[in-house]
Amino acid sequence: MIIQPEKNYLKNDNRILEEENKKPLHLKIIEMTNRRESMIQIGEVAPDFSLPNQDTSIVRLSDYQGKKVVVYFYLNDDTPGCTKEACSFRDRYQDFLKKEAVILGISCDLPKSHQSFIEKFNIPFQLLSDSDTKIANKWGVYGEKNVYGRKFMGIHRTTFIIDEHGKVAHVFKKVAPSTHAREVLNKL
Repeated sequence: MIIQPEKNYLKNDNRILEEENKKPLHLKIIEMTNRRESMIQIGEVAPDFSLPNQDTSIVRLSDYQGKKVVVYFYLNDDTPGCTKEACSFRDRYQDFLKKEAVILGISCDLPKSHQSFIEKFNIPFQLLSDSDTKIANKWGVYGEKNVYGRKFMGIHRTTFIIDEHGKVAHVFKKVAPSTHAREVLNKL
């Protein structure tokens, strides 16, 4: 279903906003179609996914059964906080390999953006594209954000450690991007 805006809406920054500072129409549409599910919890089986990576190859969580998997959700490629987080994982990548852990980053960015981000910062692990936010919703990490008083829908920076049996072993919410990899390694 396509909802057409009425004439009294203004277009600004690729967002359709109502007059008089009401909630943006795009949030209302997203809320109707993409209701945030509650975040998966420690001990639950991690929901499987099939997502394209930076090369458009399909990656499934179930392909890593029997291995520890670090799944980290982040907002956008090549933004300050997300770059710090990715580089934090990059800089400790050998430590993750020693612990026999796989790292998978997930954002709403398209594979082409992931490829550029990987090349620019020498990221050694796969980045997956959840462009329709279905997986972020399923895992409970997509919802309304408030940054400097600006409200929008987006991914909440969250990391999950999945154990060898496919269950959630640890959840990190509201992480500090530059020190996060060390924190995750300590829990593996």
